[in-house]
Amino acid sequence: MGTEAEAEAAEVVESVSDLAVQDPPGEEFSAADLRWVKYASSEHQRDDVALIPYERMDAFIAGECSNPECPTRFHIERGRKRDRGTLREVRSDDYLLYRMYWCSFGPENYGEGGTILPSRKYRLNTRNRAARPQSMRGCTCHFAIKRLYARPSLVLIIYHERRHINKSGFICHGPLDRDAIGPGARRVPYVGSEIQQQTMSLIYLGVPEENILQTHMEGIHRYCGSDAKVDSLASQYVQKLGMIIKRSTHELDLDDQASIRMWVDRNKKSVFYYQDSTDTDAFVLGIQTEWQLQQMIRFGHQDLLASHSSFGVSKLKYPLHTLLVFDSRQHALPVAWIITRSVTKQDTLRWMKALTERIYSVDSTWRIGGFVIDDPASELDPIRDVFSCPILFSLWHIRRTWLKNIIKKCSNSEVQREMFMQLGKVMYSIWSEKNPMDALEQLFQDFVDQTTFIQYFKSFWVPKLEMWIDTIRSLPLASQESSGTIEGYHLKLKVKAYDDSQLDALQRVDWLVHKLTTELHSSYWLNLYADESGSFPEVKAEYIASTSWHRALQIPDDAVIFDDKEPFSAKVTSQKDTSQMWTVWNPGSEFSLCDCSWSMQGNLCKHIIKVNMMCGPRKDFQPSLSFQSFQRVLLDLWQKPMDDSFSLDLSVAWVMQMQERIQKVTELATADGIAEVSNRLPIQWTNKKGRKVAAKRTSPLRVLPHSNGIVQKDFTPKKNRKRKRLSTVSG
Repeated sequence: MGTEAEAEAAEVVESVSDLAVQDPPGEEFSAADLRWVKYASSEHQRDDVALIPYERMDAFIAGECSNPECPTRFHIERGRKRDRGTLREVRSDDYLLYRMYWCSFGPENYGEGGTILPSRKYRLNTRNRAARPQSMRGCTCHFAIKRLYARPSLVLIIYHERRHINKSGFICHGPLDRDAIGPGARRVPYVGSEIQQQTMSLIYLGVPEENILQTHMEGIHRYCGSDAKVDSLASQYVQKLGMIIKRSTHELDLDDQASIRMWVDRNKKSVFYYQDSTDTDAFVLGIQTEWQLQQMIRFGHQDLLASHSSFGVSKLKYPLHTLLVFDSRQHALPVAWIITRSVTKQDTLRWMKALTERIYSVDSTWRIGGFVIDDPASELDPIRDVFSCPILFSLWHIRRTWLKNIIKKCSNSEVQREMFMQLGKVMYSIWSEKNPMDALEQLFQDFVDQTTFIQYFKSFWVPKLEMWIDTIRSLPLASQESSGTIEGYHLKLKVKAYDDSQLDALQRVDWLVHKLTTELHSSYWLNLYADESGSFPEVKAEYIASTSWHRALQIPDDAVIFDDKEPFSAKVTSQKDTSQMWTVWNPGSEFSLCDCSWSMQGNLCKHIIKVNMMCGPRKDFQPSLSFQSFQRVLLDLWQKPMDDSFSLDLSVAWVMQMQERIQKVTELATADGIAEVSNRLPIQWTNKKGRKVAAKRTSPLRVLPHSNGIVQKDFTPKKNRKRKRLSTVSG
């Protein structure tokens, strides 16, 4: 037996073609179910490798995460990708997709004796201190996967370190680690980072302690058995963790600036950019946790990134800027917070570059499909330089501000409706032959008796209205769904930020940072976790119905009533009380107004969205502003040049590619699932010997012009610099 094991361990292959494809049975499998072979090449120095089908890659990762001795999760530490046809010479281990997965307990070490934590220069209060698990323990376990270039249906797994040990060679997490949870770890049940984050989120959200303890024990029992001692220790852990959170304070120092410096030093992994205020530089603090980084990579790739800017301009010491992505339900998730008063091009470019460099260090292929802004004063050049994508403009802010001030400064409900509809006509006249300023002057004449609102509008909006109109003309407009989703995040942020008894703390930056990284972060983490795992049905249901768009989808079509005698209004039957009817005025427009309580607070209600959904196919209602903006983009692309030249060919190509992309997105949105779409795709033949590779279709994103009108074309295959260096060395 020993001779056979030594012979198996000494087996070395020099080509991936010599490896047998393994496909263990079962939904999940791990490294223990595979036969590992040593592989040696110019890039690999006798690494353990195995070859499995590409479709079983997720099953292998799930099996590795379920290791009973070291339960964990693997995150993508690095990733690269290349397209077919970019290599002239193909080796057996060349990849289409490369990813390095690292145990989430590493590679950094935040535990005792780790190299990340600085030496403390102050005395710790250890009297009432509970032992808290440290998720980053310096684990060196990691492996890489290669989707083979020559055989895309197969994945090569390269295991660099299969043991969950630190650099000293000791087990650093899991039930076998004596020091993973501090003193007495042999008697304390294992608490992973996911269980800890779940428990902390429930505490921050004010869930009763009995429910928190029950949920915490269910997570503990997944890793160890249930007995009285384990339950007692788990109860003590929840009580002490709750005590720590309740006693925690945002004031690390009486001086706010010094307190922020201390927070940045202690949370370097959650800070992607920091610039302290000086005589020449403005204060800029960019915050992004590990979880936010993962969601930005996951939901932001080839999708929209939205900006929620200038929150708390008049109340906070420094305004808050938030970057949002849209999850699988098209709900807004905050993936980065930037606290600064500076809107200069130089500062914006700095923190945007720092943010994208952090993302590219994990996934170099990450790109966004579009960037949505809500402030016409935003600098566009940094967005174009850093993200290289089209820019869209959202009207949610101007609509909400106008409606709130009309309701606040005008007491007559009929006057409120007429004024809001007239302001909508000002916006709709942007794409007509009429001058928007003429429509605005007509508003001032018709409502000259509404002095309070007219004075407010002339003093606050007239000086900058031309800037808003120019931005709306020059940028395509975002849809009502995305505008409502951004507004939903604004409302939640407003509740979390301003619902505090310490109103004097609004002028402290450390208080805002504490609010964002504890309560607001925990709320979104728990929402997404409940939605994807199904662990908290009530939280999931509340999360799904958190946007007006999803609430509007629950209203049946027959609940909307149109009356030809009243073309400027529509009726919506209440779903809670069928005898209740809500009236939507100016249907089909972004500047519709409903008489429900939610709309009368300045919000975009579900009744307006449902009515506008019904008005879309009807020809007796004018198209929405976003659709008119989209039409203008198509007309500009399809505009015939002066002569029958290459410019005409290029314009037609842009329009056709845009039409194809929109058709695919619409097909995916209306389909029941991805399987229905994939079954309709044409068969793609694989390459054979002697057959030349056909020209690959270029993605529309590569040939569509950017917002600044510059067309970027790069059809030359990029050289493999790494191979060139290796060949130079070998030569």
